[in-house]
Amino acid sequence: MEQKFGKNSIDIKVLREFCEREGKEVTYRKGDQLEREGDPARWFGFVTEGCFKYVTHGISDDKEHITWFSFEGEFAGDYPACLDGGPALTTIEAMMPTRILRVSGEQLVDFFRQDAEKMELRSVIAEHLLSQARACYIDLHRATARERYERLLQRCPGIVEHLALQDLASFLCITPQMLSRIRKEISFGSQK
Repeated sequence: MEQKFGKNSIDIKVLREFCEREGKEVTYRKGDQLEREGDPARWFGFVTEGCFKYVTHGISDDKEHITWFSFEGEFAGDYPACLDGGPALTTIEAMMPTRILRVSGEQLVDFFRQDAEKMELRSVIAEHLLSQARACYIDLHRATARERYERLLQRCPGIVEHLALQDLASFLCITPQMLSRIRKEISFGSQK
């Protein structure tokens, strides 16, 4: 399967094959939810087409905040909450028609329990997610808004054709107006 958006940095072949073998292909329309914030997390899967956004709401203003994306060729789910049925920390919503090879958290736990190699994969996935979250958090402190936008474009070259300006701005923790200025600077060759 060709990745249209991003590049995955860990070897996911074994887990992808598990989802292909044991998972159910599920199609989500734009706006359909894989998980809902606060409800028990139940699903994990390999995205074969489309993408999901991870949404949470502000405590005092109930404003929508985009915290992550899962693109074609990547996995989607609230890991590790789906492993123990804990509450989903975000709503995971299809941003366009999206297909996923979906397994339950119970199926995933059973898969990891098969042998030591699969249990090690469970740890590798957790470490990878921690590393991604940490890098994103550190970038909020050390990278300019333009640098964060450029990093997102490197990870997901096709993202700007498919996502709304306000969703990209929310993920980058900037206003849509600031993102418009950054895009204009990049288009017309302004320096950082």
